[in-house]
Amino acid sequence: MKRSELALLALVLVGISVITYYVHYLIFRDPHHIFIFLVGDIAFVFLEVFLVGMVLERILARREKKAMLGKLNMVAGAFFSEVGNKLLSMLVKCYPHNSQICPCLDVTREWEQEDYKRALNYIGKLQAAPHCGDVDLDRLKDFLLERRSFILRLLENPQVLEHEHGSNLLWAVLHLTEELEARSSLGNLPESDLEYLGQSIHRVYCLAAAEWITYMQYLKTNQPFLFTLILRVHPFREQSSPIVDSPAST
Repeated sequence: MKRSELALLALVLVGISVITYYVHYLIFRDPHHIFIFLVGDIAFVFLEVFLVGMVLERILARREKKAMLGKLNMVAGAFFSEVGNKLLSMLVKCYPHNSQICPCLDVTREWEQEDYKRALNYIGKLQAAPHCGDVDLDRLKDFLLERRSFILRLLENPQVLEHEHGSNLLWAVLHLTEELEARSSLGNLPESDLEYLGQSIHRVYCLAAAEWITYMQYLKTNQPFLFTLILRVHPFREQSSPIVDSPAST
């Protein structure tokens, strides 16, 4: 609605109110009664603004945020099931000190809020330059190309686009996919090109690992059965198995 239309509507409503009060005065000839209720109504407006504009709005916003968080984590679950878990397992081999990375991100059922926060801080400070020489780039390329349509479908979800970290992760994965596809051969690449691909891999890995930690923290509170399954098979365990009585499940 334009400002001129809004101003006209305000004038019309105020005019109708004034006319109604005037009719009331003509009928009952009691201005004292009119002003008593007028002042009372005006006083209640401020309380109504507080109740509706602050209390109810915050309650509704909290419910909406909770519902959106649940939907976003459903999308995150689909991503890690189809792409993320395998991708993290493949990319960690690029890091020369990967044996130090996995223990820091090895979520257990005993982890508390501080442990998740510590893991996210560790990912944010991960500066080591990965090297692509230890990764089968052709296999990585085929893996990402097979799942490109799935990533594109996730990006069509408007809720994902509103979630900055999730959309950045998907765009980073697509960028890495395009970089690998653009090269007709991934063998005998110059060191400068391997270094550039390593930077793209590092960006994907950090974004995916951080999103995975956040996703696991959500599952622990909201989806405990799914949480226990992922604990047995997640990509940061040296030995993973879905079998409940295996060493990986403890």
